[in-house]
Amino acid sequence: MYAVIKTGGKQYRVAAGEKIKVEQIAADVGQEIVLDQVLAVGNGADLKVGTPLVSGATVKATVLAHGKHDKVRIFKMRRRKHYQKRQGHRQQFTELQIASING
Repeated sequence: MYAVIKTGGKQYRVAAGEKIKVEQIAADVGQEIVLDQVLAVGNGADLKVGTPLVSGATVKATVLAHGKHDKVRIFKMRRRKHYQKRQGHRQQFTELQIASING
């Protein structure tokens, strides 16, 4: 059984027992959270697609850790104009362990 969920402006295909990294969620480590924005639920050949959400479907997950992704380096340059700009960014994430899919 799998589900397509929406969190942090992105969509993820998840199944029970998987670990995923999503945009940071305000929750403590070890806390169980419920993701209720479920776009689709599939079980073998059976697929339920919501309009836009599947009513009554939820995904339970446990927060494993918080952290930061690798640094992304931004470099802008205009040739012959004596302009160079360097910038870096590290996006924060929350690692989730998918416990169960209901729906």
